[in-house]
Amino acid sequence: MALRLRTPASPPGPSEGRAGWGTRAGCAWLVLLASLLTATVPSVAQEFPPLTGRVVDTADLLDAGTEAALAAKLAAFEAQSSDQVVVATVPDLQGYDIADYANRLARQWAIGQKDEDNGVLLLVSRDDRKVRIEVGYGLEGTLTDALSTLVIQNDILPAFRSGDYPAGIVKGVDGILQVLSGDAAELEARAERNESWSGGDVSDWLFTLFFAGVWVFVIGSFVMTNLARRHGRKVGRNRYRWLGMIWALDAAGRSRRHGGGGFSGGGGFSGGGGFSGGGGSFGGGGSSGSW
Repeated sequence: MALRLRTPASPPGPSEGRAGWGTRAGCAWLVLLASLLTATVPSVAQEFPPLTGRVVDTADLLDAGTEAALAAKLAAFEAQSSDQVVVATVPDLQGYDIADYANRLARQWAIGQKDEDNGVLLLVSRDDRKVRIEVGYGLEGTLTDALSTLVIQNDILPAFRSGDYPAGIVKGVDGILQVLSGDAAELEARAERNESWSGGDVSDWLFTLFFAGVWVFVIGSFVMTNLARRHGRKVGRNRYRWLGMIWALDAAGRSRRHGGGGFSGGGGFSGGGGFSGGGGSFGGGGSSGSW
């Protein structure tokens, strides 16, 4: 029987050695990457504050009395309408865009009823100086992006710019509840009044001033002419003409001071008890602002 001798394997060449080392290095990098991803999962899950109530003030922007009043107001509104509105303040957004942060936070907290998606989140980031109204799917047709913008621009930001965070948050909540209660028309009317009084539409002001000047000239001329006819011999026609214009201007000023009106509202809510999200969903509706 013939014996078969094994030929010893030749040692790997330089190219084979490099290939083997590259494979081992690649595997090591994959293991390291998987470890890093696994290690970061808990931090992602812990980046949001826990839902402890209808008002979660982790940035300490509200005093205890204001926070309690807001929570009671939101609880009563939910009992009346089933809509869940939550206020959250955070020190910062941890590098996230506020729209992304608010959407993820609202979904994690599951604000709103599961079958209605009727949740709203008012989020304030103190250090980033940004605010967001995040609206659930079911309320996007009521609290539209445009109305959310009106609440932010007219109710929240003016107070924030003056450093009064409690007032801005309270006014923002009132604006949101006003829209959800079906009184969006008053919100829009108030925004138009604010814009007109702040000189937002210069052309309208110029148009008004022009016709006011014409009115003063016509009325003043009429009054002065009559005065001149009666007393022209004493002081002269021209003097009465100017006196008449001054009278007309003074009358216009009195009308301006005594005319106009104002807006005031009141009312309150009371409520309490525990709170948790109801499984609502969010798709990115809402609006953001900064100060």
